[in-house]
Amino acid sequence: MTATPSTTVANLRDLGGTPLPGGRTVRPGLVLRSGQLDRLDLDADPVVAGLGLRTVIDFRTAAERADHPDRIPAGARVLVGDVLADKLNSVQVPAAQLKDLLSDPAVAEQHLGGGRAQALFAGTYRSFVNSGSAQAAYRMLLTEAADADSGPLLFHCTAGKDRTGWGATVILALLGADDETLMAEYLSVNPAVKQAFAPMIEGFTAAGGDPDIALALIGVFPSYLRAALDEVETRYGSMEKYVREGLGVADETVEALRARLVV
Repeated sequence: MTATPSTTVANLRDLGGTPLPGGRTVRPGLVLRSGQLDRLDLDADPVVAGLGLRTVIDFRTAAERADHPDRIPAGARVLVGDVLADKLNSVQVPAAQLKDLLSDPAVAEQHLGGGRAQALFAGTYRSFVNSGSAQAAYRMLLTEAADADSGPLLFHCTAGKDRTGWGATVILALLGADDETLMAEYLSVNPAVKQAFAPMIEGFTAAGGDPDIALALIGVFPSYLRAALDEVETRYGSMEKYVREGLGVADETVEALRARLVV
């Protein structure tokens, strides 16, 4: 998988090119991931204009969508799958509150210091697997990605790292990517995410904030992804059973996904 040099969309990556066993790869130009599209400008961004996007899946919360509405390419349809809806009803989720938490070092320390940020993210990642709202969102992603009529598809959240990262992991796992490839792709967003949030990190640390807290919020870590993978293993035993039983995606859809995306 390769980063795509967009000037108006943060953290844009094509799942295409990801290596699969037996010398195969993921077909390029069909399924892409990114951060939010609030600054998308097709006139100034020929890279994105050239993708011919037909479907955009937005994993953000209602508040995130209201604060930073997507700018959608003409002719593309938008589908909303609020991954965190169920989780937000029970607890505050760091993935949806980056800017708020990094605006006040004292509040951040109170809620996130002493390893609490990492523990919160682990719980959030487990919810990607076990909450009803997340299961509905990822069912939509797999169903659309398997459908040739969806055309080139882009899925995203705010930073394009957590909710989006799990979506990419599930797709690539179903296509046969090994554990090392899954983790490498998951972690590969770190440079783009840190660049996008650099002013926020600098402001936070300049105000006395703990840089470890900022990195825990901004970056992705192996322990985050492992929390979700462990939840899959504990609850379902395999990624295939999670997709079939947890997400309710038919085997025929998974086969169509493979036929469409493996080359």
